[in-house]
Amino acid sequence: MRTVFRVSIRRACRAVPAPRSTYHYRSRRPEQAALRKRIRGVAEARVRYGYRRIWIALRREGWPINAKRVYRLYTLEGLPCATNHPGDGLRPRSARTAHRLPPPIKSGRWTGCTIGSSTGGASGS
Repeated sequence: MRTVFRVSIRRACRAVPAPRSTYHYRSRRPEQAALRKRIRGVAEARVRYGYRRIWIALRREGWPINAKRVYRLYTLEGLPCATNHPGDGLRPRSARTAHRLPPPIKSGRWTGCTIGSSTGGASGS
């Protein structure tokens, strides 16, 4: 934007609107190249491992790291994250719910047992 319109940083940031500190921002985060390489290595060796199991494997290897960082680096590497629970979709919905019986009457609901004593006394008499 600055080179196209030939304006100063101050004017360009005012036009966007963005603070000038954002323009001059430099990340202080240390480079994670070795860790990213190891995450990719574990993911290629253990294809079925997600980021949590990779995190556990890295902790066992002695990497002082938390799961949130592993997740961030895992997604930066472009590795696939599971969005659903394992086992979902293995069977069609009709097969998953086939064991449920329909209600006894049309448009009825299942209810608990409501049979009680007809005399109004204590049960069992």
